[in-house]
Formats: sequence, structure tokens, C-alpha cells
Amino acid sequence: MAVSRRSEGLTRAFSALVALCIAAAALPVAKADEPGRFDYWVLALSWSPQFCRSQPSSEQCEFDHGFVVHGLWPQYERGYPEYCGERQRVPKDLVERMRPLMPSAALINAQWRKHGTCSGLDMREYFLHVERAWRSVVIPERYRELGETERTRLRAIEDAFIALTPNLSSESIAVQCSGRWLREVRICLDRDFQPRACGSDVEDRCRSEVHVRPMRGRIVRQRP
Repeated sequence: MAVSRRSEGLTRAFSALVALCIAAAALPVAKADEPGRFDYWVLALSWSPQFCRSQPSSEQCEFDHGFVVHGLWPQYERGYPEYCGERQRVPKDLVERMRPLMPSAALINAQWRKHGTCSGLDMREYFLHVERAWRSVVIPERYRELGETERTRLRAIEDAFIALTPNLSSESIAVQCSGRWLREVRICLDRDFQPRACGSDVEDRCRSEVHVRPMRGRIVRQRP
């Protein structure tokens, strides 16, 4: 009797496992990230003084920079594709062309491998798109030569960009911080590089008050 009950138990367990496998097989399979298959762009602008606070030995930190291009990212309405193709190195001539916007060979290569390969563009065309996205946004004058720590409001940073960049709105921009310090501004663009509403996962991540580190090497200006 004990052996029979044990056999029945094993049979039921095996049947349950088979049923579970059948159910799992019936679920839709998530599609792998495909080059060119995305909904919009995110232009990520890194505030270099904050980056250099934690990474002072980076090539980017050898010179004084304000906002630089962290990357141009293909984005889904929620989430994003990554590492969609071959991870070949960016040639030296193209690295040199991009240095004024992305002042680090390591950054340029990393952004191509992780994000550029998902754009559906060849390497040179992708970086032309980075330049085009950069030109579509106007950097506020005070963030081109900030000489002292600024204490400001999250909304004031967004409004400064919105006032200068055509068609940019509060739905199209997100500010990122490390603690209370400004780290990055993200601009959401459609595939024609016009501002559009960001997806639900691209959002402000700062307190209402934001501190902005000064650009290294600038002359400290006194407030009037």
C-alpha cells in the first residue's frame, strides 16, 4: 500500500511538471533587441564637473567641460535596446571628430557598442545623428562657463532649456541628480529629432533644490 501511494504521488508530480512545461511553452517569447527597432531617442547630456568629481582620472577630465554628450540612446516607450550588433572599435578619425561633444575615446566606443549598434545605422551615420541631436538643443549660457557652485531649483534648470530650445516642454526633459548634485539632463526626441514626451521610465530624479558644481579651472565670479 505504501509503495502504491508513493507511485501515485510521483505520477501526480510528474503530470504537474509536464503541465507546467506545456504552459510555459505557450507563453509568447520576448523578441530580442533588433537594430533600428525603437520608438524614440534620448539625448543624454552629462554635467562634466559632476562626473569628474567621481572619475577624476578619466580622459574627459583632462580639460574643462560643462555639458557633454553622454550618449544618444534608442529608446522604447518603456526600457531600451542594448548591444544589438558587432562591437567593433570606432576608428581614430571618427573619435577625433566626436571629441568636442564626447571628450573621451572610451566613452565614444562604449556608447557605440551599447546604444549605437541598436540604432539600425552604420557607425558614421550614427555619430552624424549624435551631432544632429546636439545641435537641436540650446545649452543655457550660464552652463557654458559656470564659475561657482549654483544652488537652484529643478524647475529652473528645465525652464532654462525650454526657453531656448524650440518646441521643448516639461514633458520632453528629465533632470538626473547624484544626491543633491546635478548629474545629467535628458532630452527626448522623436526619430526626426523634434522634442516629444518622454516614456514613463525617463523622469526627473532630483530633489526640488539642485546644486550644480562649477566648471574646474574657471575664474570664480562674484555675485553682484
